[in-house]
Amino acid sequence: MDPTIAAILTLDGVGNGAIYALLALATVLLFAVTRVIFIPQGEFVAFGALTFAMLQQGNPVGSLWQRYGDLPGTLWLLALIALIAAAIDATRTWRLGQPRRAWREALTTLALPTALVVLCVLSHPRSWPMLAQLLLTLAIVTPLGPLVYRLAYQRLADASVLVLLIVSVGVHFALTGLGLLFFGAEAFRNPPFWDARFSLGPLTLTGQSIIIFGSSAALIVLLWLFFERTLRGKALRATAVNRTGARLMGISPATAGRLSFTMAAFMGALSGLLIGPSTSVYYDSGFLIGLKGFVAAVFAGLASYPLAAVGALGVGIIESFASFSASAFKEVIVFTTILPVLLWRSLRDPHREEE
Repeated sequence: MDPTIAAILTLDGVGNGAIYALLALATVLLFAVTRVIFIPQGEFVAFGALTFAMLQQGNPVGSLWQRYGDLPGTLWLLALIALIAAAIDATRTWRLGQPRRAWREALTTLALPTALVVLCVLSHPRSWPMLAQLLLTLAIVTPLGPLVYRLAYQRLADASVLVLLIVSVGVHFALTGLGLLFFGAEAFRNPPFWDARFSLGPLTLTGQSIIIFGSSAALIVLLWLFFERTLRGKALRATAVNRTGARLMGISPATAGRLSFTMAAFMGALSGLLIGPSTSVYYDSGFLIGLKGFVAAVFAGLASYPLAAVGALGVGIIESFASFSASAFKEVIVFTTILPVLLWRSLRDPHREEE
């Protein structure tokens, strides 16, 4: 292989790996704090890319919600899930004989989705500047994380990892079906955020690539600062180390779970915004993208954030070279790399029955 081609493929792989790193970090975070192997992480990626696309271009032809013009389907999905969560919480609290608290909890849950719906209905966000649309996309997709945790995982917090994995499979199918309903079956490719091109010898570095590298690096640094310097970050670390001990110290596992799912949804939505200009995104495209982030997390044993980032870069580079040499089998090659890692970890750490 020509060295120039190898350098180009490496640069492309590092760009994809930077996005996979965000998903791998989110996967490690969720497993460490909640013991959930969150298969639907890729759905946040697809929702982020499609939400921004609909804000840019309007709804896809044939969508159930095309009469609402500029409004993304994620907005209605958020409102629906928030309404269900508010009804469940209010009913439970009402039965405990606390009607005022029931109303307060319901209003708290519905406040942000209602505000977003009113804002979008009254302001026609399709005409907003791109930066405002990006922020609106993050504001719409990120609250889906804690709501999914509330509906699917919170009451199963003490269940086994296998049970939580089965629930994750069900959540994945549910979100994929809802994605088809609210977005339609058409694909979208978003415009690049920066059209500039820079020549580095035989290589050409695009402005979009610089944004991907910069955003991923900045978020990783912010995560490190969050876990090392903030009280909430230290609380999440304590929950990851010992859930029972954290509970005895006054740290709520439910609050830690909601916060970790919020962060994972934000990272998924940001990954969707970054990957949207380089590939066409369908309602179900997030599954394969999220699965590659999961492969990177497995390289780290679902425990180490630095190793997850390194594994993600490796997955991106392997995918890039596989696309060039055997494009028909690139997915097979990428996912096959997980087998020796699993075998090595199985031999290194003999299986112990979960207590």
